[in-house]
Amino acid sequence: MSDGSPYAVCRTDRAHEATDNAVPHRHKRTTMKTDTQLQHDVIAELAWEPSVNAAQIGVEVKDGVVTLAGHVGSFVEKWEAERAAQRVSGVKGLAVEMDVNLPGSSKRNDVDIARAARNVLEWTTYWPQDEIKVVVEAGWVTLTGEVDWEYQRQAASNSIRGLIGITGVRDQIVIKPKAAVMPIKSDIEAALKRRIHSDANHISVGVRGTEVTLTGTVHSWSERDSARNSAWSTPGVRSVADNLTVV
Repeated sequence: MSDGSPYAVCRTDRAHEATDNAVPHRHKRTTMKTDTQLQHDVIAELAWEPSVNAAQIGVEVKDGVVTLAGHVGSFVEKWEAERAAQRVSGVKGLAVEMDVNLPGSSKRNDVDIARAARNVLEWTTYWPQDEIKVVVEAGWVTLTGEVDWEYQRQAASNSIRGLIGITGVRDQIVIKPKAAVMPIKSDIEAALKRRIHSDANHISVGVRGTEVTLTGTVHSWSERDSARNSAWSTPGVRSVADNLTVV
């Protein structure tokens, strides 16, 4: 029986706490989101993203795979909507069925778009001049050429994504082959342990020459991006096959 003092209650609480801490982890279950919960979270994240008009985007979810549909006013808005959906925990896949409907003031002909894209690339210092070529057809920009690093390829797409008049971007830039002077596999595995918050042992790294294959499971799209970027940032890597599954 309690003696009526507050200390008795504290002792009881500590006893319960000790008992709870002693419970094996197998009794602690991770609750997976239902499709309805996931749909609600994606809609909320789209509404939270200031660069996206969430009212024009429909969200459907089936078995953890999110489908975004509707019309947006620019390619960069479409891109940001995709990124917003990927940020939500529990999203296993993403299907994009959004169309870019440019308002009259944003329409540009292909020549103007190509000229603007060329100017932006020339003012960027990530790569030597004339390393990247630009082709524009019906508002779609195709980038080709060779660069030394993945971050340079990403910078090229990022630099033109927000240009007025663009309806899509195809990135066909490749990484220049280089001699693998460092142990690629061990370097990538070390980077994964530094960057992945959960157990990096769930990711398997396969290396064949300058080609890397990532397999296994991650818990979010951000972890998947981190794993992919870790592989791309390793000297000697020319291509990365991402076979990771979000669980």
